[in-house]
Parts: sequence; structure tokens; C-alpha cells
Amino acid sequence: MADFSCTIPFLLYPSIFLILLFSSINHRFHIYPFSYDISNQTKISRENDSELLHSPTSSPVLDFPNGSFVISSGVQKKSKIEILEEGLARARAAIQEASRFRKYTSNRTEGYVPKGSVYRNPYAFHQSHIEMQKRFRVWPYREGDPPLFHKGPLNSIYAIEGQFIDEFESGISPFLARHPDEALAFFLPVSVVNIIEYVYKPRINYSRQRLQNIVKDYIDVVSTRYLYWNRSNGADHFLISCHDWAPDVSAADPKLFKHFIRVLCNANSSEGFQPARDVSLPEMFLHRGMLGQPQQGQPPSKRSILAFFAGGEHGYVRKILFKYWKEKDNDVRVYQYLPKTLNYNKLIGQSKFCLCPSGYEVASPRVVESILAGCVPVIISDHYVLPFSDVLDWSKFSVYIPLSKIPEIKTILQGISDGEYLRKQRRVLIVQRHFVLNRPAKPYDIMHMVMHSLWLRRLNRRLSLD
Repeated sequence: MADFSCTIPFLLYPSIFLILLFSSINHRFHIYPFSYDISNQTKISRENDSELLHSPTSSPVLDFPNGSFVISSGVQKKSKIEILEEGLARARAAIQEASRFRKYTSNRTEGYVPKGSVYRNPYAFHQSHIEMQKRFRVWPYREGDPPLFHKGPLNSIYAIEGQFIDEFESGISPFLARHPDEALAFFLPVSVVNIIEYVYKPRINYSRQRLQNIVKDYIDVVSTRYLYWNRSNGADHFLISCHDWAPDVSAADPKLFKHFIRVLCNANSSEGFQPARDVSLPEMFLHRGMLGQPQQGQPPSKRSILAFFAGGEHGYVRKILFKYWKEKDNDVRVYQYLPKTLNYNKLIGQSKFCLCPSGYEVASPRVVESILAGCVPVIISDHYVLPFSDVLDWSKFSVYIPLSKIPEIKTILQGISDGEYLRKQRRVLIVQRHFVLNRPAKPYDIMHMVMHSLWLRRLNRRLSLD
């Protein structure tokens, strides 16, 4: 088998601008002979399927058992992977054109059109989302049994991990490929949360070795059984997890995971998270039987609390926050344990700014909670790569305060004019749709935004066969 190399032409962040630099790319492809048997293929009707798997100028072909194809006249036909890559080239061109001419092209009525300064490039983002819906298909591997695979938590702090696994397992996601040959990306349905829940009982030690071995063994199985991992060295494969240990999955074998896409809540750039390759996953706390939806907060004129936070003393960032602000100020209201006479959701709805300090790791569910409550988030976290930064300009609807400035929180927030606060608060309401969890997922909601982040990383990788 020929070596497969994954090259990233530019290490540029945010990633959306990479697309604008792409021109049409000529690849050399080698057709790999292979055979395999995939059962219970997902049956989903979609638009543009013919474009996904067939050349526009296709001729009658003969299908040979080893997976190679020749035109009846004796001329070799393009491989399916080459056709998919050409589709990505057309997507890049469409996105570039949308940005240049400030318009989008779609063959259907669009329910939402991104506009405003909260988007780094609304025209490129909109066209990219259109192209994603048209072309981006994912194949979840079928190997493995629950609860370690194909099942994750649907509630509590790690719920977003299980919700994504469940969305793929439902069989109704529009991103599901009917066959792995039409997939642009491959999902490892591993639940890090469940591995720790079931394998690490009793909790004798905190060694990551068992977790690492399970994930590596799974990759060994699928890479032996199918050609897809070896074809790309894992560059079009991904795993989704919100557990703090998830980044450590790749630590035991950096070479194996060099190109692998990690979709992580713990998106810490000082601990190996690479924004050009990995995806930042929003952390959200879901109560049993509930989805994350916008909360009815007070209008800006009735938000009398300058800033609010309530939560446990998890990690050194919160220790610093509590040292200076815990129950010491009526304007900056910080609690470790909220008194029973006070209501958490009501206080968020009455606050102008919501403090979002890191916990044990960089991410915090307070970011999503704040946005859904119409409260301007104040990010207190060094090295945190914020979700959807490829397309969202967080400076337009949030405030960043470095750890060294925690003692100055009140001064900083009071220094924001009423006009600037109102602009930020209005923009928070605009981006709310991107942090809402729907089941099934809907365009531009939190699941689609995560899928768009994945789509960009696949779109921005030029895969070539030597």
C-alpha cells in the first residue's frame, strides 16, 4: 500500500480563513484494491447523493470485486475518494466566491442567514454551512458493544458527549453516510466517560493506561478490518468527549494520533490542544429529561446585578476568585455555596455579566448557561480555545479577563460603557441559536456548529496519495 500523507498547507487560525486561500487542487490518487462486508447500512434519502459518488461525466462501468473500476472502453475511472476530494475543491471555490462577492448560492430556501459582527465572515460561514449540509457525511464504526461504545451519558456535566453519540446512533442524522465509501470523516463511537465509569471500578488508581489501551485496541480493530484509517493515518477520523481525561487518550502514542481529530471540552492550548486540528466542544450541564434551551431572563434595563457566579472550589482559578470576591461585594456576587433562599437561574437572569472561571480544567458549563440566559459571559481562563472560534468573534459578545486581573474584575466591568454592554448583550441573543441543543439536531444549533467545526478541519486538509 502506498504511503498516505496528510498535509496542512497553512497553520492559520481561525480556520475559516484557510478556505479562502484554497485554489483548485490537483491530486494524484492511487486506487486501492480492497474488499469488505458492511451490513445494516444506514438508509437515508438525501439531495445530491449522485454528486457525492458519481462523476458528472460518468460512463458505463464494470464493477470488479477488488474495488477497482474501469470504464467499459478500457479507460480507468476516477476512484470514489478522488470524486469526494473534487467535491471538496468545489466547496472551497463556492466559499471563496461567497466571501469575495458577499453573497451565497443555494438550491433551496435558507431558514437562517448569518449576519452581523459576531461572525468573522458571515458570507463565508453561510456558504460553508450550505456546502457542509450538501456534502459532509460521517461513517460511525459499528464495532464494539455498549456501554463502552455506542452509548454515553445523556445528562449531567458530560451530557454533550452522550448526546452526540446518541444522535449518530439514532440513524436519522442527515450527516450519516449510507456506506463508508461516501464518508468524508469517520467517527470512533467511544465513550471516555463510560470507560472511566465501568472499567475504573473500583477506583484504585488514576493511571490513564487502561483508557489508552481501549481506544488504541479499537483503532487496531478498525484499521485492520478496513482501509480508511491507514489510508489517511487517522486524519479524517475523530472522537468526541467531554471528560477531563479525554486529551490523555493520545498521550501514549503521539505518532498514532498525530493527525487524529479530537473533539474535546478540555480545549487547553497549553496541554496539546491544536486549534488547527482539534475541535473545541462546548460543555453544558443537562438535567434529566431536559435539553439546553434559552432561559427567560430579565431585559437589560432590569438586570441589577453587575456580575454573578456560584460554584464549587474546583481548581486554582476559582481559589483565586474566591480569595478576592467570595461574598465580599454586592455588585460582584460570588458564592461557593448558594444560600437556599436564592435561586440560581433567577440570579443569572438578573445579572449583566456572568463570570465563567475554569474548573479543574479550562472549560466550564457556565459559558453556555450564560449565553442561554442572555447574560454576557466573562471568560476567566488562560489557554482556553473557545468553541466555534473559527466563525464566531467572541470579543463582540463576551469579556475576557486573564487570571492576573481577577482582583480588578469590578473595575474592568464597570469600565464597560452602557452602550457597549447593550451591544454585547444584543449579540449574545444573536448567538444563542448556536448553543441550543436540539434532538434531532437542527441547522446552526450546537450540534451543527460542532459538525461545522469538523467539516472545516476536513475541508482544510489536503489529502494526497503518492
